[in-house]
Amino acid sequence: MSDSLILVDGNDREIGRARKEACHTGPGILHRAFSVVVVNGPTMLITRRSALKRTWPLYWSNACCSHPRPGESCAAAAARRLEEELGIRCELRFLYKFRYEADYDGAVGENELDWVFRGEYSGPVRPNADEIADYRFVERRQLERDMRADPGRYTPWFRAIVLEHRLGRGEP
Repeated sequence: MSDSLILVDGNDREIGRARKEACHTGPGILHRAFSVVVVNGPTMLITRRSALKRTWPLYWSNACCSHPRPGESCAAAAARRLEEELGIRCELRFLYKFRYEADYDGAVGENELDWVFRGEYSGPVRPNADEIADYRFVERRQLERDMRADPGRYTPWFRAIVLEHRLGRGEP
């Protein structure tokens, strides 16, 4: 499996590749990523990241997030990772892209142009323990309230998706 990530400019044009570790060292290098939000009626699937994660271990986040492989579309990568991490197959709809930067501990950070996808799912969830420590479905309005009251429990990209882009209360 390749650990080479797709470097992009601010307009999401591919400008090269770099190793995953380099992309996440210090302030990071801008690269392409994706986030998947899964809803079931008024609830949203949230996952607690594995303790094995280098960044934001044991933080609550969206259903899954990762990076497309070189030559792989974000949509294909999102569907692949959703199945690998949670055993879920559902139709995903692209919503929007946004850029964010976040520092984890001074040595590791994020600098990503994130493609956000949304899917609806009501079947069984089979989390991969290497990726997911826990999961639950949460009422979206309650999630937004909790994020505002205790933001440190959630990953920075997930807070942006829910609070800044208003996915907590419905479609953007």
